[in-house]
Amino acid sequence: MTALLLDELRAIVGAPNVLTEGDLTAWEQDWRKRERGKALAIVRPANTAQVAAVVKACAAAGTAIVPQGGNTGLAVGSTPDDSGTQVLLSLQRMNAIRAIDPANLTVTVEAGCILQTLQEAAEKAGFLFPLSLAAEGSCTIGGNLATNAGGTQVVRYGNTRDLCLGLEVVTPQGEVWDGTSGLRKDNTGYDLRDLMVGSEGTLGIITAATMKLYPQPAARLTAWAAVPSLEHAVTLLGLAHKHLGSGLTGFEVMGKFALSLVDKHMPQLRVPFIDDDAAPWCVLLENSDSESEQHARARFEALLETAFEDGCVTDAVVAENLTQAHQLWHIRENIPLAQAEEGLNIKHDISIAVSRIPAFVASTDALLQREIPGVRLVNFGHLGDGNLHYNVQAPVDGDAKAFLDDEEARVNTLVYDAVAEFGGSFSAEHGIGGLKVDKLEKHKSPVALGMMRAIKRGLDPQNILNPGRVLRSQGPSS
Repeated sequence: MTALLLDELRAIVGAPNVLTEGDLTAWEQDWRKRERGKALAIVRPANTAQVAAVVKACAAAGTAIVPQGGNTGLAVGSTPDDSGTQVLLSLQRMNAIRAIDPANLTVTVEAGCILQTLQEAAEKAGFLFPLSLAAEGSCTIGGNLATNAGGTQVVRYGNTRDLCLGLEVVTPQGEVWDGTSGLRKDNTGYDLRDLMVGSEGTLGIITAATMKLYPQPAARLTAWAAVPSLEHAVTLLGLAHKHLGSGLTGFEVMGKFALSLVDKHMPQLRVPFIDDDAAPWCVLLENSDSESEQHARARFEALLETAFEDGCVTDAVVAENLTQAHQLWHIRENIPLAQAEEGLNIKHDISIAVSRIPAFVASTDALLQREIPGVRLVNFGHLGDGNLHYNVQAPVDGDAKAFLDDEEARVNTLVYDAVAEFGGSFSAEHGIGGLKVDKLEKHKSPVALGMMRAIKRGLDPQNILNPGRVLRSQGPSS
């Protein structure tokens, strides 16, 4: 049966695009190198018709399929298990930008298109595609949609879901749903688009999407501000909303220890205020204006003046040009890389109501320090939308790998229980994948889990799409 399926797959996509031998690490190992699986084959279709044919063949054979975009996910959601029985379906060859509709302010793009490629195509056409992630040079639009990726501009433009007007999807039965019309109003039944976005390849395979475009801003200003506490950062966010309105496009918060890692491992980046003991936190904020740079700068200066008067900012630098702005953003984006240089660590992608973040951090910091003396907290993230990357590093001179092996389960329980107490979510933008299935079982309500399982059974009764991801595998329904 296996040989017959492989022959059929070769006939569909061409023998060179069915990989079974050689170094398949790029597809079989997850981005963070936490897990390595073994696929029956890596299958690389070139178009939607081939995807549909591959799914039909696998469905007939009862063979599970793991869809994969750029393989940059952080929750082990797009790599095969180690059984050697799953087909990994790579969408990377499907990377075309099908059409840009200037009047409708939309672009229709295939799932394998790299995010940065779409950003550049939009800019060349005179528009902005605002989704921005640290992995934008490698991640794909299909993966962004499958995980409902967030990034640095959610405070203004929303998650990937909010940027999507329509999808083209191959169902678990190998049928094609074309919903790429690009309509902003279409109340004709259940919203299948929203069902597929964030489903992590468990309900259908996204092959193309129609995404929103925006006019390019006339001006973009960036500031780096030192704040005396997280409470003051929240106050500054309120002032930014008041003074900048929809012009506020980015609001990132970074703890001093997180920035000290960048300063230690990447000293060429020159972190502002790193030696200022009165600056335990820094904020990176961005203002985009549709009128003019003069107008934007006036509003920005009014904001900072008020912030200094209110005492929520103790020092600040404003980028004089785009080069300086990019340098400031580069510091923020390199925190995860600097943390990796420091050693293995325990990562958390959490969301809390903005108003409750200072209390959560104070309480959970103290809890972890009591439970594991000397533990170091790498805290940074998208304060503008309530999303923190609340990461935990081993004590100084501790064995990082041993710390991860010995303490990860306990630290996760402490952090996620605290998140639940503060009414938050243990996964803000990274998804569930295979890494957090047990956490979903624990923290999601039984009613919600029952509804999710019913949707999975209804759309994928054979359980062939990404089984065991998001929801614990239940096997085919009878």
